[in-house]
Amino acid sequence: MSTLRKPVDEYDHAQGPADAPVTLVEYGDYECPYCGAAYPIVKQLQERFGDRMRLVFRNFPLVQAHPHAMEAACTAEFAGEHGRYWEMHDALFERQAHLGRPMFETLATELGLDVDALLETLDTERLAPHVRAEFNGGLRSGVNGTPTFFINGTRFDGDYAHLGSELAARIESAMPQG
Repeated sequence: MSTLRKPVDEYDHAQGPADAPVTLVEYGDYECPYCGAAYPIVKQLQERFGDRMRLVFRNFPLVQAHPHAMEAACTAEFAGEHGRYWEMHDALFERQAHLGRPMFETLATELGLDVDALLETLDTERLAPHVRAEFNGGLRSGVNGTPTFFINGTRFDGDYAHLGSELAARIESAMPQG
């Protein structure tokens, strides 16, 4: 069973309290259809577990299969620099079928971000080293596809055909008893 090699830290994008009894780390790709299918399931888990679960999202763009994955990840990171990471994260998954520069520009405008600065960031690949570092951290942790989840540092190798119920059961079992 694989374990998370890079512990969650203050540089990660996280939702939920740092002292939550369960931390769910997702390595994902904004263009991956399986990640797109997992997105509403993760939202449901967040709603179900509330402050008892912290969600961390790390980039794992499969650039050979998904031509917009790297720029989508960099767009989310750019939004994060301006305090809008989770809004961009959600918007990218909710409009996954339309990824590409026109959509990134539209989303940046909708979130009140500087579109020219975003385009410069994408053109210069300024945030690509950060995204690649997350990708490499995933490789060291045994990630070989997306989405890959870790519950309190242990890789989830459950039945992805029943992702919602399987993840929920594993998260529940990771909760302190009593």
